[in-house]
Amino acid sequence: MNHPDRLGTSHGNLARPVPLTPAVSPAASFADLELPAEVLRTLTGLGVHKPFPIQAATLPSALAGRDVLGRGRTGSGKTLAFGLPLLARTAGRRAEAKQPLALILVPTRELAQQVSEALAPYADALRLRMATVVGGMSIGRQAAALRDGAEVVVATPGRLHDLIERKACRLERVRITVLDEADQMCDMGFLPQVTAVLDQVHRDGQRMLFSATLDHDVDHLVRRYLHDPVVHSVDPSAGAVTTLDHHVLVVHGPDRYAVTTEIAARDGRVLLFLDTKHAVDQLTRHLRASGVPAAALHSGKSQPQRTRTLAQFKNGQITALVATNVAARGLHVDDLDLVVNVDPPTDPKDYLHRAGRTARAGESGSVVTLVLSGQRRETSRLIAAAGIEPTVTKVRSGEAELSRITGAKTPSGTPLDGGPSAPRAKNTNSPFRGLGTSKDASRGAGGKSRKANEARKLAEARKAARVRRGN
Repeated sequence: MNHPDRLGTSHGNLARPVPLTPAVSPAASFADLELPAEVLRTLTGLGVHKPFPIQAATLPSALAGRDVLGRGRTGSGKTLAFGLPLLARTAGRRAEAKQPLALILVPTRELAQQVSEALAPYADALRLRMATVVGGMSIGRQAAALRDGAEVVVATPGRLHDLIERKACRLERVRITVLDEADQMCDMGFLPQVTAVLDQVHRDGQRMLFSATLDHDVDHLVRRYLHDPVVHSVDPSAGAVTTLDHHVLVVHGPDRYAVTTEIAARDGRVLLFLDTKHAVDQLTRHLRASGVPAAALHSGKSQPQRTRTLAQFKNGQITALVATNVAARGLHVDDLDLVVNVDPPTDPKDYLHRAGRTARAGESGSVVTLVLSGQRRETSRLIAAAGIEPTVTKVRSGEAELSRITGAKTPSGTPLDGGPSAPRAKNTNSPFRGLGTSKDASRGAGGKSRKANEARKLAEARKAARVRRGN
C-alpha cells in the first residue's frame, strides 16, 4: 500500500515523504557495502574507488530492497547508484524468453546507450545478459535479444511499448524497475507509456525513481507507485554548482554569425545548442566550410549517425557539436568545459539541463548564452527563474573579451569537405538564419530595415511606370 498522505511537495524539488522505516546510513566506501565480489573487483579494475555522494546515500537503501526517490543532476553518478543494486539483486537468476527480470526506463536513445555502456562491465562480471531497447534501431533484432533471454532491459518508453504490443516482451517477472530522468519522460509526453509499464511489472517489486524535479506528473508517479520510499537529495541543481560559470553575451545582430563561428573554432570541445534541426544543419555546414571540425546532432539523424557523431565528439575527432535539445540530457562527455546557447532556451528547465552537460562530477565549466539587445530582458528573466545570476557582457567578434570568456579564435578557413571556403563573417553580414528569434529578425541583408526595403520597391515601381509611359 502506498502512503500519499505522507508525501509533501515543494515546487521544483523532490517530495519529502516521511519514511515509515528509517533510512540506512550512507556508505563511506564500496567495500562497506554488501556488493558481490565480482562487482568490487570490477570497480577497482575501472579505477572507481570512492562512491559519489548520491551513491553513498542511496546504495545501502537500494541494496536492502527499499524503494528509492533520488535527486542528483546528470553527471552526479546516478547510473551506478541505481545500476549496482539492480545488478547485484538480480545476479544468480535467469530470465526466460521475452521475460526480463529488471528494467531501466530512460527518456532518450542516447541516455539508454550511455546507461547500457556504463553497466555492461558489471553485468558481464555477474554473467547477466542486457538488452537495449530504443527507437531508431532494428526492432527485429531487439525482439530477438529478448527472445534469447535478457535479465536486464534498458529501454525508452515508446519502443518498449511497441515490443509489448507485438507480444515480444512481457513484464510480469520484472521485480526491479528504475525510472531515470522521470521528469523528462513526462515532459516528452511519455506518462501514459510509463504508467502502463509500471502497471505491468511485478506488483511487489522494488521501484527506484530519479528526477531533477518533482512537479505534476512525476509527483503522480511517486504517489501511485513508490512504496514508503527513502528520499535522497544530495546533489545541487546545475544552477547551484559552484564550479559552473554563467555568461550572457550581448551581441550585435549581424555579428552573431561571426561570434558563433569564432567560439566554435576554439581549442577544446564545445557544445552549441540551437532550436531547430534546419538551423543545426545550416550552422554545421558553415562551420565545416570554415575549417571547424563540427557535426550535427538532432532527431532527424538516424541512430547509427547519432551514435557515430557522439563517439567522434568524445574522442576528439569532432570539436564542435551542434545540437537541438536532444543533447540536453543523457549526454556525458569528459572534460567538456563549454556549452553555448546560440539560441536562448525558452524554459528554465531547458537552461539547467543544457548547462548540466558541463561541470560534471566536480569539474569546472562555463555556459554562454548569446542574446540580441531585444532579447536581453526576456532571457534575463528566464535565467533568473532557473536560479542563475549570470555575468552580462557586450561583445564583438575578434575582441579579446570574447576570447577571454570563451576561448574564441579565428577559424582556419580551410574547408573540411572540399568545395569553396565559407566567406568570413563580418559585422556587416546579415544574421545567420535560425540563430535566435527577435524583433530584429525583420531586418534584412546589409542592415536595411523593412521600411527602407519598402521605399526601394516603391521607387522601382514608379521608375517602371515612367518607362512604360515613355514607351
